[in-house]
Amino acid sequence: MRSHAQAVVIGGGLVGCSILYHLAKLGWREVVLLERSELTSGSTWHAAANIHGLHDVTNISRIQHYTMGLYKELEAETGQGCGIFQPGSLYLAQTEAREHQLRIQAAKARRYGMNFHEVSRDEAERLHPLVDFDGIRCIMYEPDGGNVDPSGVTHAYAAGARAMGAEIHRFSPVTGTEPQADGTWIVRTDKGEIRTPWVINAAGLWAREVAAMAGITLPLMPTEHQYFVTETIPEIAGLGRRLPSVADRDGEYYLRQEGLGLLVGAYEKDMRFWAENGTPPGFGHELFADDLERIEPNMMRAIDRVPAVGAAGIKRVINGPMIWSPDSSALFGPVPELTGYFCCNGIIPGFSQSGGLGKLAAEWIIEGEPTLDMFGWDLARYDSWATPAFTKARVGDQYANRFKIHFPNEERSAGRPARVRPVYETQKTMGAVFGLNVGWEHPLYFDAATPDSYGFTRQPWWDAVGREARMLRDCVGLIDISNFAKYRVAGPGAEAWLESLFANRMPQAVGRSCLTPLIGKRGGIAGDFTVTRRGADEFWIFGSGMAERYHQRFFRAVPLPDGTTFASHTVDTCGFALAGPQARAALGRLTNADLGNAAFPFFRSAAITVAGVDCIALRVSFTGDLGWELYCAAADQPALYAALVDAARAEGGGPVGSRALMSLRLEKGYGSWGRDYSPEYWPQESGLAHLIRADKDFLNKDAWLAIKDRAPRDKMMLLEIEATTADASGSEPIFLKDGTPVGQVSSGAFGYAVGKSLALAYLKADRIRPGDDVTVAILGRDHKARVLEAAPFDPEGLRLRG
Repeated sequence: MRSHAQAVVIGGGLVGCSILYHLAKLGWREVVLLERSELTSGSTWHAAANIHGLHDVTNISRIQHYTMGLYKELEAETGQGCGIFQPGSLYLAQTEAREHQLRIQAAKARRYGMNFHEVSRDEAERLHPLVDFDGIRCIMYEPDGGNVDPSGVTHAYAAGARAMGAEIHRFSPVTGTEPQADGTWIVRTDKGEIRTPWVINAAGLWAREVAAMAGITLPLMPTEHQYFVTETIPEIAGLGRRLPSVADRDGEYYLRQEGLGLLVGAYEKDMRFWAENGTPPGFGHELFADDLERIEPNMMRAIDRVPAVGAAGIKRVINGPMIWSPDSSALFGPVPELTGYFCCNGIIPGFSQSGGLGKLAAEWIIEGEPTLDMFGWDLARYDSWATPAFTKARVGDQYANRFKIHFPNEERSAGRPARVRPVYETQKTMGAVFGLNVGWEHPLYFDAATPDSYGFTRQPWWDAVGREARMLRDCVGLIDISNFAKYRVAGPGAEAWLESLFANRMPQAVGRSCLTPLIGKRGGIAGDFTVTRRGADEFWIFGSGMAERYHQRFFRAVPLPDGTTFASHTVDTCGFALAGPQARAALGRLTNADLGNAAFPFFRSAAITVAGVDCIALRVSFTGDLGWELYCAAADQPALYAALVDAARAEGGGPVGSRALMSLRLEKGYGSWGRDYSPEYWPQESGLAHLIRADKDFLNKDAWLAIKDRAPRDKMMLLEIEATTADASGSEPIFLKDGTPVGQVSSGAFGYAVGKSLALAYLKADRIRPGDDVTVAILGRDHKARVLEAAPFDPEGLRLRG
C-alpha cells in the first residue's frame, strides 16, 4: 500500500471504481481505492443494472448518454466483459402529462443528437409482442436502452484503473480520515496509512459512516427495494432475440428480459426504511426477506400490461438496500467547508450515470471544475437544515413516488416546514401559498383559494400570479426576499479582499453599489452579486440564496487579510423588495429619509429607519421597476412587514410572491444565477463582460484571460413565443424552421404586464440575431418564436431610474 497518493477513493462499488478509472484516465496514476470487503459489496452487486439515456435534466441526459457509450469502450480497452444488452427500451404514456414528458424528452434528443423517437403501435408490437398496448396514447423507443452486468462493469472499471497504475486494496476498511495542517489528509486503515490531498467518499451504503469520520453529516437514508425474476417464458424462449425493456412509469414498475424470463421491479407506496441510524459494518452481500405483498399492486399492473408475467412462476426475488438523498439525486462535489474532501453518494440509477459521474468527479478534482454545470446535484444544495427527520420524510416521498413526473415549479410537501421566518404565520393568514427554498418556506403567491397544482400546461394559479404581477406594474408590490444570501465584510482588508475575489471594481464611496460577476475555474459565471459600501471598511454583499454554500468554495479560496471579518447574515437578516411606480410614495409613508432621485439615486444604498425599524436600503429592483430592497434584523421582520403591507395597500398594491417576480424579471430580460447564469457560459455569452475589469487581479482571472477574446459560442437572448396553453420553463430546445438545433431555453414564464410568453435562451451566436424567427419545443412540439431586440418592459430603464 502506498504511503502517499494523489487521491484516495473510499468504496469499491460501481461509482468508486468509475472515479478511480477516470482519475487515472485524466492523468493521475498515483491513486488508491480502499474497499472494506469485496468489490461490488453493498448495493452494486444486486442492482437490476438498467441503462437509459434520457432524463428530465439536460445535463444528466448528457452524462447518461456518455455512460451508455462508455461500456463498450471499457470492454475493448480492458478485455473485461460488461454483460451489455442493448435491445432498446420502450417508454409508454398512459396519461396526457406522461405524453408531454416523453415528447419533451424526444425534442431534447433531437437537439442533442440522441436516439429517442416515437414509434407506432404496430412497430411497438413487433418490437415487444408480449405487451398489451391498449390504453397507451404515446410510445417512444430508445434503441440503445438495455442493461449491463453489475459485477462485469465494476471490474472493468477496476481493471482499466489498475492498467493505468492505480492501486485497489480489498478487505481494507478505513478506520479514520484526519485533516492535516497543510491541507492534506491522513487516511488510516489496519494495513497502514496514506497521506493524500484528496479523500473521495464513494462509500455507498456506508457514506454516512465514512463522512462522520471527517465530521460531516450527509442527508442520506437507506430503503429496501425489491424486484423479481420469472421462470422461463415459452414465448421468449421461442423468439430467438432479446426483447426491449419496458418503462411503464404510469404503472409504477419497470420490466426487462432476464435470461429467458422477465425481471419486474417496483417502487411501492408501502415502502420500508432500513438502517436509519447507521449501516451495519458487517453488512455486504446479504439480502432481506422477500415481501412481495408490498409490491402486489405494482405487480398486478405489470401483469395487466404483460400477461405473460402472471402466467410464469417466480424464479427468485431480490430485496436489497439502496441509499437515497432527499431529492433522489446524487450528493456530488467537494465539501465546501473542508479542503480536499469530495463526495459522490446517493446515486440511484448508477449504471446509467456511473461513467459520467466518474468523469465529472475527475475533472472537478484535477482541473478545479467539471465541464458541465452540476449545481442541481451539488451536495452544497443541502446544509444542516436538512435534518434526519426532513431527510427521512423526503426519501419516503421520493421512493414511493419514484415514477411520478417532476413538473416545472413543483413543490412537494414532505418534511415541511423545515425552517420558517418570523412572518411565516402572518403570511399564511394573508393567503400565502408556500414553496421551499434552501429549507425556507417562502410565498409563491397569495391566494389560498387557489391551491398549488402542477403540470406542463398553465395551472389555475397562473391567473393569481398574473394579478400580482400586474398590480406591481400598475401600483406597487411587496416581495419577501429574505432568502437572498446576505454577507458582511468588515475590517482594514475588506476592500482588498473583495477586489481579489470579484471581477468588477468595488465601489469607492460610501453608499455606492456595483454588480459583479464571480468567475469560475473555466472562465464562466460562477455567481453574480450586488456589493454595496456601507462604511470606509464595511461592505454588504447580496447574492443567490440557494448558492450560498456553493459560493463558500470561492470565498474560502481567497484568504482574509488580518483584522478582516467575513460573515453570513442570511439567517439573522430578513429582506423585502418594495417595487412599482408607487414604491416611492408607499415607502415615503414610513420614513423621513429623502427618497428623491437627487438624494437617493439608482444603485445607491443608505441606512434609513422605516416604521421605526433600522434598515439597509438599496435603490435596486430585480423586477426592473422603481424600487428599494430593505434589509432588517430578523427580530424586526414582523413589524416592518406589517407596516410595508399597509403602506402598499394604501397605494393600491399589496404582497407579491416569487412566481410573479420570476415573470417580472423576464419582462426586463434579467438573468438569474442557477437558471440563466452558469459556469458553463462565458461572460461575453451571458451579457456580463462589461462588468469585468481587466486592469485588476481577481479570482480565476487567468481562466478569464484564456477565453475573454474568444468569439461567443452561444449568446443569451430574449424570446417572445407564440404560446397559448403552456409557457417555456427551462431547457426547451430551440430550432430553425428547417429543424437545425440552435440552442435551448434557460428560463421562461408569461410576462403578464406585457402580454407575452417570454424566455431567456442561449442561441448559437454565429447563426442567430435579434429579429430572427426560431421555434421553441414547448411540450415537445414546435412553437413559433422571435428573438427580441430589446426587453418588452421599459427597455430604456426610465421606470427603474425614475
